[in-house]
Amino acid sequence: MAIRPRRSSAREARMPLSGHLVELRKRLYLAALFIVLGAVVGWFASDYLLALLRDPIYAVAETQDRVATINYNSITSAFDLKLQIAFTVGIVISSPFWLYQIWAFFVPGLTKKEKKYTLGFMFSAIPLFFLGSAAGWYVYPHIVALMTSFAPSEDTSIIEAKTYFDFVLKLVIVVGVAFVLPVFLVLFNFAGLISAQSILKSWRIAILMITLFTAIATPAADVLSMFLLAIPMIMLFFLAAGIAWLHDKRVEKKIDSVNPDEASALPPTEPLSA
Repeated sequence: MAIRPRRSSAREARMPLSGHLVELRKRLYLAALFIVLGAVVGWFASDYLLALLRDPIYAVAETQDRVATINYNSITSAFDLKLQIAFTVGIVISSPFWLYQIWAFFVPGLTKKEKKYTLGFMFSAIPLFFLGSAAGWYVYPHIVALMTSFAPSEDTSIIEAKTYFDFVLKLVIVVGVAFVLPVFLVLFNFAGLISAQSILKSWRIAILMITLFTAIATPAADVLSMFLLAIPMIMLFFLAAGIAWLHDKRVEKKIDSVNPDEASALPPTEPLSA
């Protein structure tokens, strides 16, 4: 008899679909507002960022003794590029605010354990993404210098501005995402989908994949940039394996601490919280 009222009240407490849509619209409006405000800041900072982007091109002109410059191939190209930089900056600097809006929309439907895992994922993935993005930003001048060096010295390097910015942006994002991948290994381990032993067994494959990725992300002849990207990613992989190993050990201790009848009653694939 005591169960029925709880089920009835839980059913009544559920938000209808229209309520979810209203809440989603509110969160999207707030996220868009923060991005636009960040884009305003990015608009005023775009000239400074463009100057930073030009530095590797100027370095090419000096070190390779050639004419190297950024080119705008249409009337609106400069405006379009400045707008693109502004919104890119807006998305980055407003990320704590629009990420919170996403969190605030989903958190009412999460259990305590799910909230714990989600917060742990966010507080580890976001710094690692920015760390990886910083690594990508660090190596891109080396890549620009190497790739332009294949042109004969008597030729002119006229680089289309938007193509150049897209190249740098994609490189920074891809390296940033690559740095987050070890967090998914830990997340899958905590969810009971993969063991630390399985992660450690695949270390050769992981190193091979990391090496291939960094070889693609950086020019083949730029060994220094390749190692600058590969070494932190390999360290993050083994760090993720170490965290997963510690988690598995704690799960084993919890299983050993219960009596045999209770342990046999547990589903074999059900992960135990740390």
